[in-house]
Amino acid sequence: MIQVEHLTKKFDDVVAVNDISFVVKEGQSFGFLGPNGAGKTTTIRILTTLLPPTSGKARIAGLDVTKASDRVREKIGIIFQDPSLDERLTAYDNLYFHAALYRVPRREIRSRIDKALAMVELLTSRHKVVKTFSGGMKRRLEIARGFLHMPRVLFLDEPTIGLDPQTRKVIWEYINELKRDFGVTLFLTTHYMEEADDSDRVGIIHQGAIVSLDSPERLKRKMGGAQIVLPSKDENERKLKNLKIAFRTLNDHVYIDVADGSVRDTLNRMIGQSINLDEMIITQPTLEDVFIKLTGTAIREEAAGPMEHLRMVRRVRGKNR
Repeated sequence: MIQVEHLTKKFDDVVAVNDISFVVKEGQSFGFLGPNGAGKTTTIRILTTLLPPTSGKARIAGLDVTKASDRVREKIGIIFQDPSLDERLTAYDNLYFHAALYRVPRREIRSRIDKALAMVELLTSRHKVVKTFSGGMKRRLEIARGFLHMPRVLFLDEPTIGLDPQTRKVIWEYINELKRDFGVTLFLTTHYMEEADDSDRVGIIHQGAIVSLDSPERLKRKMGGAQIVLPSKDENERKLKNLKIAFRTLNDHVYIDVADGSVRDTLNRMIGQSINLDEMIITQPTLEDVFIKLTGTAIREEAAGPMEHLRMVRRVRGKNR
């Protein structure tokens, strides 16, 4: 359903997307995982025809996103990272305007709107002005709007950012219902690990490049074994170096990847060096562990990537004019 071949996007001297390739099959959910500035939103803008690539190709349902952009738009739905509803209109009017833009047959508009609003439990609020809605209600309305014209691919750019955990859970129940009941292909950009973990396949993107691509379970299995976590102390690190035990330090903790069957032996060696294990924990690999190992950074770190740097430069230039 989605085919990307050697896709690259440059802004001046900044490479926002760097020669990425991947395929998403029909009915799959694909999670694009990375921190702010990694290239996630730039990629989704190219795939949704909002931004031309510098080089490479991208196809949606066999259609080139640059050569057949109008036909591509008929087959996709988009839930943007930033709110895009007209808050001066009612929920019903927002959906009616969308249906008219997508040329939904007039005789079907009312029934489609009612079904979409019922699905996200907003039918009783259809005549209320959107500015009176909570953040969660607005997100649910955007899901209803994104699916109103029955797209084959639904793009979700950080769909639950800024929402509380309970609302995020409810939003994902609606999104997964679309996938399960209608066979919609989902393309998700996120920095929430649990959202990516529910995807059929995950692409980890870092500084514009895809550094790994597989199912969440396979990505975690590639880590191998378990992980020993200790407080980051100079004494601990010195003794681990003496033992020639590989480790990495992040956020005031030491992480030691241990192969299957080697946990007991590693712990015994550490005890032999009088390393204090009172504050030790042993965990199984997570997607965040995979990301840290591949990129050397935590997914929630807000260090500016190349696109964030470019935006900052442009803001400064604008103020100095």
